[in-house]
Amino acid sequence: MKAFIGIVAVALTLAGCTVAPVPQGSVPAPETTAAPGPAQAVSARIRAQRAAKQFVEVVQTVEPVAERECSRHLPGANCDFQIVVDDRTGQPPNAFQTLDKAGRPVIAFTLALIAEVQNEDELAFVMSHEAAHHIAGHIRRQQQNATAGAAIFGGLAVLTGADTSGIQAAQELGAAVGARSYSKEFELEADALGTVIAKRAGYDPVRGAVFFTRIPDPGNRFLGTHPPNAARIETVRRVAQGL
Repeated sequence: MKAFIGIVAVALTLAGCTVAPVPQGSVPAPETTAAPGPAQAVSARIRAQRAAKQFVEVVQTVEPVAERECSRHLPGANCDFQIVVDDRTGQPPNAFQTLDKAGRPVIAFTLALIAEVQNEDELAFVMSHEAAHHIAGHIRRQQQNATAGAAIFGGLAVLTGADTSGIQAAQELGAAVGARSYSKEFELEADALGTVIAKRAGYDPVRGAVFFTRIPDPGNRFLGTHPPNAARIETVRRVAQGL
């Protein structure tokens, strides 16, 4: 039983959903043959300042709208979003939603994603999408799926006469399968609600969803974590037309 609890705990720690990373090659690699000249350094500093300013403006605009939507959908829930930046070097463009130890919703961005987005609409849509995961309760639902998967696979292993290590391996597999079972549906749900949040915050979610055209298309893989990019863009367009 202790092993089972530990396995599920690991699965739940990883339950926060992520935006599929942009290919590393899409971010220009720094020159290694020579130090940048003064003009290049100034240009890079200006781009960084613009990206930082855009990020702050989008956060200040989207956060209160997301919190209002959260309170409307989840009366009494913790809707005090904390926006953080992962400033570690070498991290790929990414964003994800998770919960801190007190249950406060956290939305994290890497510096590479902040630099990668091409306009404020894309950044606003990404943030709205991640906020929607919390509002829709996706981490909790993913936890339930992981727990159920671990229990079912572990039980089947017991029935087939597996030893302790075999039962533990089955529980690990079950937790992984359970956590992924509805991840595509969760992503589309977050895209739909994220469209509403971004639109109500004054941004263009359809323009923001263009971000999907620059990330790898996961296709329609069995137990894949993200739906095809075309399905996500179509969801955004459909929801936006009804607003």
